[in-house]
Amino acid sequence: MLGIPRRYSHFVYAVLQSGITTSIASMIASVPFIGDHTFLEHWIGAWGASWMVMLPVVIFAAPLLRRLTLVLTTED
Repeated sequence: MLGIPRRYSHFVYAVLQSGITTSIASMIASVPFIGDHTFLEHWIGAWGASWMVMLPVVIFAAPLLRRLTLVLTTED
């Protein structure tokens, strides 16, 4: 294991969540380029650009979304 202190778990979560989400979304958006044989090139470029944008969004939005989720839900 990497041994990253738990106090940084928010950042680890943000990196993983934004990476997976942008990977899938950019892959779907790049499907039209399969016929041109440029799918991989477009996918990697789109993934890199979208990850750079989404990572800071997730870092700042996740705590707010967690609080909102607690407000909107109740204990069982």
